[in-house]
Amino acid sequence: MIDAGGGTTRGLAAARIDRALRLIAELPAVVLVVAEVVVLFAGVMARYVLHAPLVWTDELASMLFLWLATLGSVIALQRSEHMRLTAVVGAMSAAGRARCEALAAASVAVFLLMVVPSAWDYASDQWYITTPALGMPDTYRAAAILVGAVLMVITALSRLLRLSWADAVFGVAAVVGLAVGLHFAAPFLTRFGNWNLVLFFVGLLGAAVLLSVPIGFAFGLASLAYLATLTRTPLSVVVSRMDEGMSSLILLAVPLFVLLGLLIEMTGMARAMVGFLSALLGHVRGGLSYVLLGAMYLVSGISGSKAADMAAVAPVLFPEMKRRGFNEGELVSLLAASGAMSETIPPSLVLITIGSVTGVSIAALFTGGLVPAAVLAVALAVIARWRGRRENLAGVTRPPWPVIGRAFVVALPALVLPVVIRSAVIEGVATATEVSTIGIVYAVIVGLLIYRQFAWRRLYPMLVETAALSGAILLIIGTATAMAWALTQSGFSRQLAAGMTAMPGGAAGFMAVSVVAFIVLGSVLEGIPAIVLFGPLLFPSARQVGINEVHYAMVVILAMGIGLFAPPFGVGYYAACAIGRVSPDAAMRRIWPYLLAVLAGLVVVAAVPWLSVGFL
Repeated sequence: MIDAGGGTTRGLAAARIDRALRLIAELPAVVLVVAEVVVLFAGVMARYVLHAPLVWTDELASMLFLWLATLGSVIALQRSEHMRLTAVVGAMSAAGRARCEALAAASVAVFLLMVVPSAWDYASDQWYITTPALGMPDTYRAAAILVGAVLMVITALSRLLRLSWADAVFGVAAVVGLAVGLHFAAPFLTRFGNWNLVLFFVGLLGAAVLLSVPIGFAFGLASLAYLATLTRTPLSVVVSRMDEGMSSLILLAVPLFVLLGLLIEMTGMARAMVGFLSALLGHVRGGLSYVLLGAMYLVSGISGSKAADMAAVAPVLFPEMKRRGFNEGELVSLLAASGAMSETIPPSLVLITIGSVTGVSIAALFTGGLVPAAVLAVALAVIARWRGRRENLAGVTRPPWPVIGRAFVVALPALVLPVVIRSAVIEGVATATEVSTIGIVYAVIVGLLIYRQFAWRRLYPMLVETAALSGAILLIIGTATAMAWALTQSGFSRQLAAGMTAMPGGAAGFMAVSVVAFIVLGSVLEGIPAIVLFGPLLFPSARQVGINEVHYAMVVILAMGIGLFAPPFGVGYYAACAIGRVSPDAAMRRIWPYLLAVLAGLVVVAAVPWLSVGFL
């Protein structure tokens, strides 16, 4: 007996497997998020307050971090939250979507089945390496990849169980058939040298992404297919590169800032900031648009997550803006454009990622990102003022100054948080990773004692969401690191650097090509995977032609932001529509003036390096 979800018995079995996996993955992941906050905050307090540094905190945090990253990846796979491109598959028929879902699940399963033996070998080899402070075999840390891969294999297979037999067999047969075909074609393919990179990293990877295979798994599958088909490199190298990409202590800021963003929304801090801006500017024509831009600027400086930023601001402002006659498509357009505008505002996850993969100072990136975002905010404000010229201000009056003052006092604890975060980094109180724990503790105290808004029942789901989002991001970084290694070993990086450096126009030509390239990459790969894959290749080339690394970072981040929030492929655009509860069609034609304003601001930032490096 077959239904839409596959066989009834198989569907029940898949549901039981999913429940068991949730118990296995979610609770340990929640404990790990809390443990990371406690360990790193204890390190800051011991070093800065007690003047008795704990030498083992970073080591323990790094060990726990890899487990958090892999278990978070498992949760993200269970919840279908790994980043993927759905525009092409979404346009297919129901039957076509089912086939693509089967193909994606089979691709994930095959990739992970190839990883498991290599992960076992890698974890075994690490037994002979002991950690310097704790004196523990590194296998205890490296085993996280093996355990995560096994749990994700089971998750992918349970997905196949939910599908009809025909779809499941199609997906498995297609992936296995491709693997067999590549194996027998290997002697023929070796004659083409580096042209094989086009086959694997453009053709195979592009097809996987377009068919909705999660981006992180698509990167890993393309890398494994290339190495297994055309080289004699042990596949355990892929696991070691994934470990390297996912284990950087700098990246621990990712889950911690995600948690901080969720906390400021839950504790009412974001609402307080928006309320103050509304009281100050809400009475002028276009004022609520300015409030939205200002709120995104402030909230982005705290959360580091664009989805969290938009979710904190939109529900507060959209009802009143609609009452004043704003078109819902206009609202989502401004929200999406403001997301692109705020990509460089610290502590943006993309800034942290760039610092991790390129070696650029994160403190310098945090300082350099404020003015470029302000330039784009001014450009958007001009467009918002013009577009809001017919705003209905009937019955809207300026609040008395005492009311504005009270709103400021209420918002002051929230407004202080960005200052606390940036000051702690600049003054050397904490690293860019540790400072997030200061923000988390501050947000908890303010929520409990000042705003009296702390929904304990939401805490567990928030911690699970933190682990899932972090795992989705970190898996991409890990597999993209493996892919970048494969490209580097092939000599592609040297050829790319030489080609970019030889562009006519010197630094200006290099910058122009980079802007176009990263707008395209941002729309297809999103910011983090694009920067992990191409940052290590292009930043040395930028230095070679005389471009400051911080300036170059600001330009490529803003370019990726435009691609990320530009329809029809930009994932950020659809996230804005979902948060605003507006059909994507309603904003498709209205967003372009705002994106052109962001592009004009980007040109100014690219042409004037001082805007990025003037305050370093």
